[in-house]
Amino acid sequence: MTENIKVIATNRKASFEYFLMEKFEAGLVLHGSEIKSIRAGQVSIKEAYVDVQNGEAAWLVEAHIAPYEQAGKFFNHEPKRKRRLLLHKKQIRELWNNVRIKGMTVVPTRLYLKDGRAKLEIALAKGKKAYDKRATIAKRDEARSNERAARVR
Repeated sequence: MTENIKVIATNRKASFEYFLMEKFEAGLVLHGSEIKSIRAGQVSIKEAYVDVQNGEAAWLVEAHIAPYEQAGKFFNHEPKRKRRLLLHKKQIRELWNNVRIKGMTVVPTRLYLKDGRAKLEIALAKGKKAYDKRATIAKRDEARSNERAARVR
């Protein structure tokens, strides 16, 4: 069985700001106008984060899903509302136990449509220090210069 995946939004800053440890796939509880906006690609997860509350529920906070133009005034949604993530209880407990450790957080890495349903890939992450970020930049610059040199030859 082939999976039909269409990536809608990615959080490219996440891999620069954090060490991504373990990844999870979560469903989203959405309103009708929200899924229409997601399908139109009007989403931003750059400032978003995941809030795990007491090992019971996980919420996507600060993700911006633009209001759907054709939905009208009364049937539209709040662009930055909290959205519940659909995860197994075991996964939520694992995230909760890890988030309580100092320096650990949960960040969304990409939003995609999988067989017509909106899914969010979230990652358990540990914040990078300034020197880690400099090392990442140095590796990226070196790879870029090597690629440039290979192209010239």
